[in-house]
Amino acid sequence: MARFKKKQKADPEVSTASLPDIIFMLLFFFMVVTVLRDSELKVSVSTPNATELTKLEEKSLVNYLYIGKPVKKYRDLYGTKPRMQLGDKFADVHDIPLFLEKHKVKVPENKRGRITSSLKIDGEVTMGIVQDIKTQLRKSGQLRVNYSAKKRAE
Repeated sequence: MARFKKKQKADPEVSTASLPDIIFMLLFFFMVVTVLRDSELKVSVSTPNATELTKLEEKSLVNYLYIGKPVKKYRDLYGTKPRMQLGDKFADVHDIPLFLEKHKVKVPENKRGRITSSLKIDGEVTMGIVQDIKTQLRKSGQLRVNYSAKKRAE
């Protein structure tokens, strides 16, 4: 009698037909959930140096106020006097309460008491405009204020 050989079964190959669909789904997912920088710096800010610094814990609870001279691109329109930038546009001291309220609405209610205003001030700016901004922050109920600085090389 003859013996029959058993055929060895080959494993089927993995189909790659749906691979482009998966890649595009991941691409669209990351495009939707990624947050891009929402403001362009329109003032030149060179923060002073300091030795005793603490890092801000939650960046989502910080609203930034930039104070400095307009960059070259905007000097023809706004001049060379120090200006304040809130978000992505130049602003006046009287625009601060609305800016703070817009940021407060985006923050969950249980974290609203921990919102900090970070002042990024150019080292050449006089204290007059800074004092006006601090007064307006106080009137608006924003008492947590932070001054940004660079670490001094030792």
